[in-house]
Amino acid sequence: MNKNYTNKVIQGDAVTMLDNLDRNSIDLFLSDIPYGICLDDWDVLHANTNSALLGMSPANQKAKNGFKRRGKPIRGWSSADRNIAKEYQDWCSSWSVKIYPLMKEGASIFLFAGRRFLPRAIIALEDSGFILRDILAWVKPCAHHRAQSLSNLLQKRNLPELAQEWTGWRLGNLAPKFEPIAWLFKPYKRTIIDNVLDNRLGGMNVAACSVNGKSPTNILEIGFLKGEKTLHEAQKPLELIKYLIQLVTKEGQVVLDPFIGSGTTAVACTILKRQYIGFEISKEYCKIAEHRLQESKFDNSKPKRHEAYSLF
Repeated sequence: MNKNYTNKVIQGDAVTMLDNLDRNSIDLFLSDIPYGICLDDWDVLHANTNSALLGMSPANQKAKNGFKRRGKPIRGWSSADRNIAKEYQDWCSSWSVKIYPLMKEGASIFLFAGRRFLPRAIIALEDSGFILRDILAWVKPCAHHRAQSLSNLLQKRNLPELAQEWTGWRLGNLAPKFEPIAWLFKPYKRTIIDNVLDNRLGGMNVAACSVNGKSPTNILEIGFLKGEKTLHEAQKPLELIKYLIQLVTKEGQVVLDPFIGSGTTAVACTILKRQYIGFEISKEYCKIAEHRLQESKFDNSKPKRHEAYSLF
């Protein structure tokens, strides 16, 4: 059945499309899933009726592009706000139970997820049968950051003495310089060596992923290459995706990305001579992915080692 989907980006809802794939056919699940932080309509994965959702708050309208659509409680955290995490976990469970039978024993999962809801995604995957191996940290070349001055806000309320007391304080988070990547795998019944022999999965290609001649670590500092176009607001660097694919797969193996966005995983697989299966709910991004794939056919470059990457 997979032959109808291999090396294609298919438009459709991943939760439904996964039903069409063969059992024990996937060597790697690699996806930058929706984070559930209301980045756009496709990222609203809960039934919250927060009045600030998707930029309805005046504060959000005045914010930078990265914050304009993100909802936030403007009058305290309601019960609906507090239910978002559980609803996100339920959404992750809706597809994680379906990918478990599709994966070969020893197959890895690399899951990009937001810091706030990453634990919920991991719990959903563990409840589906996978085992957490590690959490990698991708150091981002830049990060949206907004922390409001508490002193300025108090001044606007005509509270000068309190404004003086809170000088230097801000509201918000520290600058988000990293994003986590959860690394899980499907357990195998015998030894890891038996699994390598049976499924060609379970090892790490340290030689291909060395960093300046040293073994790779769980901190990845891989940015966009000069001239690399960003066509999706959540897009990840092509070299980062290539790095993860090379770490755990060999040529010809199958990579599944059911939330493929602008097609970075498909492009990386094409360059690295891996097969891919991609689903994307947006017709617009499917067209963008197809265009990128056509361009990638002219890229005959060999896989690069990490030390050759143009990072920041």
